[in-house]
Amino acid sequence: MTSDSSDPSLGSPQESPLIWREDGMPQSRLYGDVYFSSADGLAETRAVFLEGCGLPGAWSGRDRFVVGELGFGTGLNIAALLDLWRREKPAGARLHIFSIEAHPITRDEAARALAVWPELGEAAQVLLDHWPSAARGFHRIDLPGFDAVLDLAVMDVTEALEAWSGAADAWFLDGFSPALNPAMWRDEILAAVAARSAPGARAATFTVAGAVRRGLAAAGFSWEKRPGFGRKKERLEATFPGARTAPVRPRSLAIVGGGIAAASLARAARAEGLAVTVVDAGRNPASGNPAALVTPAVDAGGGLRAAFPAQALARATALYDALPDAVLARGVLRLATGPRDPERFAAIAGQDLFAAGEMAVLDGEAATTALGEPAAGALRMGLARVVEPAAVIAAWRGEALAAEVARLEPIEGGWRLLDTDGVELVVADAVVLAGGTDLPRLWPEAPIRPVRGQTSWTGPIDELVAPAAFGGYAAPTRDGGVLFGATHDRGETATDLRDADHDRNRTALAKGRPDLAARLAETPLDGRAAVRATTADHLPLAGAVPGAPAGLFVLGGLGGRGFTTAPLLAEHVVALVLGTPSPLPRELAGLVTPER
Repeated sequence: MTSDSSDPSLGSPQESPLIWREDGMPQSRLYGDVYFSSADGLAETRAVFLEGCGLPGAWSGRDRFVVGELGFGTGLNIAALLDLWRREKPAGARLHIFSIEAHPITRDEAARALAVWPELGEAAQVLLDHWPSAARGFHRIDLPGFDAVLDLAVMDVTEALEAWSGAADAWFLDGFSPALNPAMWRDEILAAVAARSAPGARAATFTVAGAVRRGLAAAGFSWEKRPGFGRKKERLEATFPGARTAPVRPRSLAIVGGGIAAASLARAARAEGLAVTVVDAGRNPASGNPAALVTPAVDAGGGLRAAFPAQALARATALYDALPDAVLARGVLRLATGPRDPERFAAIAGQDLFAAGEMAVLDGEAATTALGEPAAGALRMGLARVVEPAAVIAAWRGEALAAEVARLEPIEGGWRLLDTDGVELVVADAVVLAGGTDLPRLWPEAPIRPVRGQTSWTGPIDELVAPAAFGGYAAPTRDGGVLFGATHDRGETATDLRDADHDRNRTALAKGRPDLAARLAETPLDGRAAVRATTADHLPLAGAVPGAPAGLFVLGGLGGRGFTTAPLLAEHVVALVLGTPSPLPRELAGLVTPER
C-alpha cells in the first residue's frame, strides 16, 4: 500500500515503513494499518481486485492490457495478477503494469511477507528476483516468463500520476485505510486516476467510505457496492464511461543503424512482440571499441538533468547484468580533479535519485586503495559498469541487413525503405532512424553536431586496471589490456587513426592517472576513431520525427554516453511506436523529445 508522502512526520527514507506484529503480519509503521487481510491476504486480493476488475474476462481478446495500482506494498496484488495472467492471458498478449509506492519496503521484507503463499510460486519469485531499489523515480522492471513488464513509481502519488503517460484498463485502489491515510483518497487523486483511465476501465477497492464513493463519482466513475471480504461487509467496484477500443498497432519495425542505439531498439521492440529488421550500412559506429563505460552525466544540482541519467543508468545496469558475459567490470570511480569535487560528490551521493550505497564518496586513502595509485578522492558509482560493445550488440541486435537506405517512402499504413538504386529493401509499419551522425542523410533537419573521438588501447598488461573517469577515462578490456581516451574534436568527421591523437590520450591519462600512464609509456597502442553524434543542449533525441508522416521516429544524439542512455530511451521510443505506457516520466520524455 502507498500514501501521499508530503507529510514531514512520516519518518526518514532510510527507516523501514514496515513493522512486524506479534502474529507475523506486516503493518505500516507510518499509518498503523496492515498491508493485507489477516484472514487471507491472497484470497482478499483475488476477490477485491482481480474479480473486482472483472479479470480475466476484461482482457479477453486483447493484445495489450494495462493495470494501474495505487499501493505496491509487498507486491502481493501484482504477484496474484501475474499468476492469473500467465494462466489466462490471450495468446501473444502483453501486460503492462504501473504501480506507485511512496514508501518502498526491502526485498527481504517482501520475501517474508509473500512466503505465506507458496502457491504464488514463480509469480512471487519473479518480483523478488527483480525487486527495485528505493531510489526516487520510475523503475522499469522486467518480468521474464510472464509476457509482462512493471513500471514502479517510487514517489508521491500525485507526482506519479501526473508523470505517467499510460491509460489503465483496470485500477487496483489499495492505499491504506481512508480513516488512517485520508490524503491518499482525496478527490484530486481520484480525478487523476480518471485522467489516466482508458474508456470502459474498471476500478476496485476494499473500502466503501463515503468520501471515496463521492470522489469516484465526481471523477466520472459509476460505482456499486459488492459483498466484502473477511470482516469487511462491503467493497466497491467502479466503471469509467466509454466503450473499450482495440487500436490497430504496428506489427513490424525497421531500424536504420548498427550501433548501440539500433541494438537497444531491436531488443526493446522484440520484447514487445514486434517483428524487427535492422538495416546497417556499417558506417563505423562509435560503439565499435573493445570496451565502453556505462556512467551517468551526474549533476550536483538535482532536477531533471540529474533525474534522467540516474534512471537511465539504473535501467542500463539491470539489462547489462542480465548479459553477464558482456560485463567487464562493476563499479567505476569518478576521480576528484578539483577543490570543489568533494562537495559536489557529497551532493550527488546524497540525492534520493540513488539508493543508499549506489553513490559513495571516498576520501583520499580509500580512493587510493580502490584505484591502486595515489588519488585525492573519488565518487564510487556502484551501478556504473564497463561492458564489451560487441557482446552487447550481438546479443541484442541480431542479424542485420547490410545495405544503405537511400530513401524513405511513406505508404498507406507504413514505410518503404529503398537503396541507392531505388530497390526496395524492406517494408515496415514503422521506422526508427538510429544512424548516429548519418541521421541528416535521411532527416535533413536533424540537429546533429559531429564530434570526432579517437580512443587508444593496449594489449594485455600485467595488472588489472580499476575503471575510472577523470575528464578522460581508463577501463579494462576483455583481453587484459587498457582502453583510454578519448579525444574530442567538434566538427571533424574524418576517422583515420592518428599518432598525434594517441599522444593526446597519453597526455590526458598522465593528468588523471600518472602512475598508470608511466607504466604504459612504452607500450604499443592500437586505437579507433569514430564520430559521435551530439546535440546543442547535449541531450538525446528520442521520439517522433517532427513534421514527418506518422510512423517515423528517431533515437540519436547520444554523444559519448550511448551505452548508458540508449537502453532506456529505446524502450521509450518503442512505447511511442506502439502507443503503450512509456518508462519515462512525462517531464523526462519532454527533455529528450525531438520537438524541443
